[in-house]
Amino acid sequence: MSRNAVLKPIVFVACLASAVELAVEFFRSSLGPDPVATLQHQTGMTTLVLLFVTLAITPLRRITGLLWLVQYRRMIGLFAFFYGTLHLLTYVVLDQSFNLDAIAADVVKRPFIFAGTLSFLLMVPLALTSTQRAIRRMGKNWQTLHRLVYLSAAAGVVHFYWEVKLDRTQPLIFAWILAALLAYRVAYRLWERWRRTSPAPTAAPAE
Repeated sequence: MSRNAVLKPIVFVACLASAVELAVEFFRSSLGPDPVATLQHQTGMTTLVLLFVTLAITPLRRITGLLWLVQYRRMIGLFAFFYGTLHLLTYVVLDQSFNLDAIAADVVKRPFIFAGTLSFLLMVPLALTSTQRAIRRMGKNWQTLHRLVYLSAAAGVVHFYWEVKLDRTQPLIFAWILAALLAYRVAYRLWERWRRTSPAPTAAPAE
């Protein structure tokens, strides 16, 4: 049995576990005194975690040499979009009861709502172009488009930071991790450019 045949179901179940747990707790009425707030927080947190996992896969692959890690990036990214959609729906359906006027006013007047909306909207084209057919048709433009994941993650961190009123430890941790991932990306690109432009070492003359 191949590694992918074993790990793919494990990754799928691991990504789905949070949604299953929330569904069970919802139907058991055990989400605490404010179920909607609990759903919003947990789905938002899971979205961010999975987004950051997708961002970390390429550095981990380069550092560890585990090339097979990239096989699970698309699945994890789609699960991030799935949880982002759940996060949005808890706000639109459960919190605002489809009141579009109130939602529009929130987006304009409340910065953290605007940042969260921006983060989700940036994820939409990434999810829509995640198929092999889209990758083939877009060519190099696919990679350019999918760099939006960094902007989506950044907007998600800002959304989380602005939403929290007291202890901002968690959003700051996400911010530092994102800064480290971006720093690694910049450093790797500079190193690659230097390696391509630096002259090849000349062989020492034989004695």
